[in-house]
Amino acid sequence: MAAVFLRRLSAVLALLVAVSVLVVAAPAGAAPNDPEGGSKTLRDALESAAKGQAVAIQRLNSSKKRQVQLQATVKQAQANAKQLEGQVAAIANRSYRLGRTSTMTMLLDSRDPDVFLERISRLDMMAQLDAQVLTRYRAELAEAQRAKAGIDKEIKEQTKQVAALTKKKKEAELALGAVGGGGAGGGFINVNSPLAKPAPRNSDGSWPDETCTIQDPTSDGCLTPRTLHAYQQARSAGFKRYTVCFSKRSSGEHPKGRACDMSSNATTYKTSPATGDDKNYGDRLAAYFVKNADRLGVMYVIWYRQIWTPGDGWKRYGPTGPPNVEHTNHVHVSML
Repeated sequence: MAAVFLRRLSAVLALLVAVSVLVVAAPAGAAPNDPEGGSKTLRDALESAAKGQAVAIQRLNSSKKRQVQLQATVKQAQANAKQLEGQVAAIANRSYRLGRTSTMTMLLDSRDPDVFLERISRLDMMAQLDAQVLTRYRAELAEAQRAKAGIDKEIKEQTKQVAALTKKKKEAELALGAVGGGGAGGGFINVNSPLAKPAPRNSDGSWPDETCTIQDPTSDGCLTPRTLHAYQQARSAGFKRYTVCFSKRSSGEHPKGRACDMSSNATTYKTSPATGDDKNYGDRLAAYFVKNADRLGVMYVIWYRQIWTPGDGWKRYGPTGPPNVEHTNHVHVSML
């Protein structure tokens, strides 16, 4: 009996040791059900940083555009007021020379009723013209003043957005640094990348809030309209290799319908890093999404151990493991 007990105890201990080895051997920070590795903390941090950068850049650009428009308004209003200054000066001089008493004397000296009525008519017309000139002059000065105040407001808004962008850039650096990434990357840029058709925006230039409402053509899941648009635009540009967008995972944008994994291989996700034509395809695809990020609403792109965000450009991507974790066999694109 004692021998049987010892054999069973040894078997249990061996099983516990094996389980502990598997736990230790698991990639640090790996999220369950996530073939791309990383962690929920990393993905949440990247989303917060990249989305914050994109929003700050959009608001900064919109503010600069409004500032240019206001500067043009100031210039035009001042030019209009300048044109009226001669007429305003003439009105002032005439009022100074004639005065109310002289005007009444001129009327009383009109012995002929017809002349009297004619003079009244002329004076009335002159008063109306004077009033119109003065009103336009005051309006142009007020418009210039309003536009100048608007410029001051936009400068404050730009300062605010630059500070927000700087903060989000630091968040991204910290998130990447925590997994051994960060620092400048070589990047993937191609000036010859085709331009995508822009996705719809709100009237103020911001991106509309979207949910996973459209059938994903790459899976049995769903996509946001903006993600589907980006996928379709990439295919129209010739990037038609194997892709899966929606997938059920513990974190990230895939289960929200806001991300696609686009293989560098034509038919599958290979279990080795891309080389040759596959690597060239991935380089061009990553560069395409970067060039069209503002047109499509791209939040970030990951390819070949590097990550691109709107405010930072290409940085080193730290998580290590097989090709799917290091993103050396597929381009990952996340959408706003």
